[in-house]
Amino acid sequence: MDRGLKFIDLFAGIGGFHIALSSLGGKAVFASEWDKDAATVYENNFSLRPEGDITKISEKSIPDHDILCAGFPCQAFSISGKQLGFEDSRGTLFFDVARIAKEKQPKVMFLENVKNLARHDGGRTLTVIKKTLDEIGYDVYDKVLDASKFGVPQSRKRIYFVCFRKDLKVKGFSFPSEEKLTKHVVDIVLPDSETEKYEIHRNDIVINEKIKEFYSDSPIRIGTVNKGGQGERIYSPLGTAITLSAYGGGAGAKTGLYRINGRIRKLAPRECARLDSFPENFKIAERDTVAYKQFGNSVVVDVLRKIMKKALEKKEVVACL
Repeated sequence: MDRGLKFIDLFAGIGGFHIALSSLGGKAVFASEWDKDAATVYENNFSLRPEGDITKISEKSIPDHDILCAGFPCQAFSISGKQLGFEDSRGTLFFDVARIAKEKQPKVMFLENVKNLARHDGGRTLTVIKKTLDEIGYDVYDKVLDASKFGVPQSRKRIYFVCFRKDLKVKGFSFPSEEKLTKHVVDIVLPDSETEKYEIHRNDIVINEKIKEFYSDSPIRIGTVNKGGQGERIYSPLGTAITLSAYGGGAGAKTGLYRINGRIRKLAPRECARLDSFPENFKIAERDTVAYKQFGNSVVVDVLRKIMKKALEKKEVVACL
């Protein structure tokens, strides 16, 4: 599908959208990411330095492009309560996506956010987003998808938006069908010799040996550390990983704990990269704490790729690209 598609990458993070779309023939002509650590990783991998704070960048200065990508932050909307559209999105970071799309009119947009966006503020936030996109000329399709239902061994639910410019007259869009999971945590782990630093050795580890471990399409909790709070739960590698997180504490902060070859440990950053479907040659941040945050914030590349491929194969889209 190498058509020389030009795309821009807003709230680019470390480049999950970039990897997915470039694998389908896309070429990034602009990226924006305010976090300097993430921008450095992005540049190291793609030889493109993202611009900084998007709120300070004029939409008129953005290069022309066919596709807009944005994993915009879920930021509270101040709802005045009447039109629930473009005007109501002002003051939020989503507005920066909307103002650029309104000016540049890309043919297709791919957006992603946390699953709770769907019910934030009683559903009104989602209403504002969809009405805003409608007002600036787009047909919008959205759905919450779990990465573990699309071949990725991580339980990670996100809301995805596929937006087609109305003049393309796209006749409906269905998100990719769910598929059987064939990989689990055990299939993405590094050798023990490379993960010793992530092991924990404590006297308050409790394993429930009565729990039978078997291949599962969900996380399998088999024990706890300390009081068993978030970040203190131990899982079997025969299930999927819990959702990687950019925040949180505990002995298993950001990744959860797993009993792998009899050892209790966190996941290594490279294992987190694999759970987000990043390629093996992806250059990870040097500091583990930074890498954990970045993969916790990232999109899942394989899920995006499947959505993008299906959208870009629509005959109405093919005809105009």
